[in-house]
Parts: sequence; structure tokens; C-alpha cells
Amino acid sequence: MRGILSWILVFSFFWVSAQEEQLADEYFKNGEFEKAQLAYLKLFENEPANNSYFSKLLDSYRQLEKFEAANALVNSRLARTKNPSYYVELGYNYQLMDSTAKAELNYKEAIERTRENPIFSYMVGNKFHDYSLLDEALEVYQLAMENSEKVNLNIQIARIYGEKGEVDKMFDGYLNYTADKPEFTSNAKRIFTDFVSENSENENNLMLKRLLLKRIQESPEIYWYDLLSWLFVQERDFKKSFIQEKALYRRSPESLTRLMDLGITAMEEDDIETSKDIFTFITENTQDLQQKLVSHEYLLDLKIKEANSDADLVAIKQEYERLFSEFGRFEQTLSLQVSYAYFLAFHLKDPKAGSDYLKKSLNLPLSQFQQATVKMQLADILVFQEKFNEALIFYTQIQANLKNSSVSQEARFKVAKTSYYKGDFDWAESQLKILKASTSQLIANDALDLKLLISDNKYEDSLRTSLKLYAKADLFAFQNRKDEAIFLLDKILEEHKGESITDQALYKQGKLYEEKGLYDRAIANYEQIISDYGEDILVDDAFFRLGEIYSSKLMDPEKAKGFFEKIIFHHEDSIYFVEARKKYRMLRGDAIN
Repeated sequence: MRGILSWILVFSFFWVSAQEEQLADEYFKNGEFEKAQLAYLKLFENEPANNSYFSKLLDSYRQLEKFEAANALVNSRLARTKNPSYYVELGYNYQLMDSTAKAELNYKEAIERTRENPIFSYMVGNKFHDYSLLDEALEVYQLAMENSEKVNLNIQIARIYGEKGEVDKMFDGYLNYTADKPEFTSNAKRIFTDFVSENSENENNLMLKRLLLKRIQESPEIYWYDLLSWLFVQERDFKKSFIQEKALYRRSPESLTRLMDLGITAMEEDDIETSKDIFTFITENTQDLQQKLVSHEYLLDLKIKEANSDADLVAIKQEYERLFSEFGRFEQTLSLQVSYAYFLAFHLKDPKAGSDYLKKSLNLPLSQFQQATVKMQLADILVFQEKFNEALIFYTQIQANLKNSSVSQEARFKVAKTSYYKGDFDWAESQLKILKASTSQLIANDALDLKLLISDNKYEDSLRTSLKLYAKADLFAFQNRKDEAIFLLDKILEEHKGESITDQALYKQGKLYEEKGLYDRAIANYEQIISDYGEDILVDDAFFRLGEIYSSKLMDPEKAKGFFEKIIFHHEDSIYFVEARKKYRMLRGDAIN
């Protein structure tokens, strides 16, 4: 019984202390420092060894400018401990009192005591750093490094140099730490991101490059090649990054995954030649069949992108057939089979051959997810053929077989899109309402966009004429019939001028012009959206597309900056805000800190 009573008393004590501390914290947060000081003093007197109460009481004294009380509090601690960080506290008190000489005296004392007893180096350096006494913190950390080979405070030193704006020394500090702990490489990249830009002539980029090249010469470790490759990727110089990645691979030929990632990035950034070189290198060096097949598939995608004639397309078809002859037609080449069927339907304009090919693929011993991949492409080809009902059967089968998966949600979206192509807008809208809550952000966004398109325009007229024309143009775009899609959108702009669908038609047509390389026409469409529909939801999309065209296609960074700036300052809630700010800073050549 006595034991239970003891536990009850202990629990009650801690509960009361917690309540009192919470009340003291509230006083401090609300600027009621006199009340906070009294509350913390009571807590501190009950638990004089509690560092939290000590710090909060000291802060309260400082807020009230009760510096004598603050000095007495710190001196009481100094009388009980050898921890020299309290000399920093005492010095800071004097600094707040404008007693600079006494402040300096205590700071020097803290540093000297640390020199005598390096075990306190981190604590004292951190305390100096807390009070923005960067030079003193730096001196303490450097002394500790000089006095002991086991101490590694390069991170703390680098961080201080960064705060002081001495970027070269900051880079060096983090590289020193990486040399001791190579696992820090990924963290170093995250930190360096704030200091380098896409501009290869940026001072910080040049500085980091020099430091890395010097270290490679002195000690050609894998992590230096890794960091240099990463820097070239930031500068969008994928060719130079490829050189570093090849050097990395030859030093440690375990995996080509990094090269695969680089090839995909180069392809996404439209560096076609470098991405082709990378995927070719992988096909020639990998022993992994899946990696080899994926690389061949990317190479074919790149060839399709560059194809300018029927002869080019015939050559690509022959390349597909050669690969099937070499690697066979079984589960492991399924992705290549799906890619080939798409090529037949959407590029050779032979959808029957594509769908027949995939129906044969379904006879292979496939997993449910593999079957879903084939059925999704097969349904897409059936939509291409405007065999909507048959396509809906396959999409629905995917939903039924893989419930609650991302593949199932994609299939549901395609059911809605197919219904929309058919002109069944009410059913499409009902499916899209469900998908607004999709776990896939991309599907959720696409579903919301399509739902808004339908709901904003289905009441314009009882026959829904303009919406039907737009859906047909959308289908033509899906079928890779760009000219016909543009023609239908022109018809909407002429015959339904002023209706709510006009800005959507202008935007859709602008994107099709971009795909055809007709940038002047795309610009005209986007500028019309800005001038005539400046208050509608597509204006930030138009600004972003203009920024992209001028920055990456017309190479006019000054004009591009103006459009990205419009999003940054006038459309803070835009989905493009973060990307626009990043592109704006890169175009300006910022080293962001």
C-alpha cells in the first residue's frame, strides 16, 4: 500500500510540474515575461538541475533586462560545473548590457577552457552558434579538430562558412566530411542544391567543379565522380555527366542503374543524342536481360521521336522484329511487345495489327498486373479505332481484377475519358467525381480538369454542340491526328466564339501547335488567353507555357523570366508556382542560399 501511495505522490508531482511549465510557456509566448519569470523561478527552485528550466528562466530575465539576476543565475551554475558553455552565456549577458569588453573576456575564457578540455568543444561551439557568434564558434570547432584526430566537426564548420557567405570554404568543409563518411554524399547533394544553378558559368558552380576535379586528381574515389556527375546534371550537361558515370562504372562495374537514370533524365530534357549514347552503352555492357530490353525500348522511342518519313518508320518496325527474333516473344519481353503494338497503331496507323498482336500476348502465362498492362494498351488501341464499347469492357475488367490499385484508378479514369469521347458526358462526370479523391495525384488532377471542362460547358446549349466538338478534337489529338484536331478547334473558335469553352479550345490548340513545332501560333493562342480570359483558370497555364517556349525552344531567357515572374507574383496558388520560381531563379543564374 505504501508503494502505491509513493507512486501516486510521484505522479502527482510530475503532473503538477507539467501543468506549471505549460502555464509558464504560455506566459512567455504571450510576452507576459514578468509572470513567466516568476513561474520558471518556482520550477527552477524545485528542480535546480533541470537545464530546460534554467534556460527558460535565463531567457525571461533577459527579456525583462534583469541582467544582474541573469548574471547571478549563470554564476550559480559556473560555481557547480566545469562546463565552459556558461561563460558564453555570461558573455552574452554582458553583450546585451553593451559591456563589450566583459563580453569578450568571457568568450575568450570559454574558448581557453575548451582548449584545455576539448570534450566540451561541441557544446561550446553550438552555444556560440546559437547566439550568431560565428567566428567564435568556428575557432572552437577548429581547435577541437586540431587537438584530436578522432573529432570530426567538418559539418559544423561547413555550415558556419555557409552562413558567413564563404561558399568555397563551405564546399570544402562538406567535402572533407564526405571524405571521412562517404555515405554523406546524398546529403551533400541536397545542401549544394541551394548554392549551384543551371548556369555552368555561375561562380559557385565553377568553384565546386574546381574542388571536385582537384580531389579526383589527388584521390580518385567513387564519391568524387558521383558528385561531379551530379553537378553536371544540375547544369543540364548530360554529356559530361555521362563521361563521369562511365568512369564510375569502370571503377565499380556492379550496376548500370545510375546510367539508366541518367539516360531517362537526358531523354526527358530533350538531349536526344546523349540519351541515345547512354542507352547504347547500356545495351553493350549490361548482363541483365531486363535492363538490356528496357534500353532497347528507349532507343526505339527516341528513333520514333526523330522519325521524319515512312522509310524511318519501316526501319523502326524492322528493328522491333529483329529484337523479337533475338530475344523471343515471352513474358520478359512483354513491355517491348506492348510498345510495338502502340507503334503499329499510333505511328504506322495500323490499329488492327496492334490489337491483334496484343490479343496474342494475352495467351502468354502472365500475372494479373501483366495482363492489366496488355489490356490497358489494347483498350487504348480500341479507343483509337473508336470501338468504344469493346474498350470499356477491357478497362472495366482491369478495375474488377485489381481493385483499389493505382492501375485500377487509371482504368477508371480511362472509362470516364472514353465515355467523354463518346459524348456520354453525364456518365463520365459521375466517374470523375469519384476519381477526384484518387491516391494518385496525377490521376486526381487529370480527373478534376476533365470534370471541370464538362461541368463548365455542358449547360451552354441543350445539344452540347461545342462540348461534343471539343471532345472529338480531343479524340483526334489522342489518335495522333493533330491537323484534324486543330481544324475542329478552329471551328469551335469561329462558331462558338465567346462561349465558356473558348479559352479551353485556345489552350488545347496551343499545345498541339507546340507539338508540331509551330511556336509562333502557340504563342498567339496563349497571349489571347491572357488578354481575353485573364481572370479565368487557364491564365497561369498560359503564362507557364509561354515561359517554357521562350526558355527551352526560342532561347529567349529574358522573355521567359517575365512570364515565370507573373506566376510568382500574381498566381501564388498556381500548381506551377514552385516550378516557375525554380525556373525563374535558374534563368536569372541565382545561387540560392
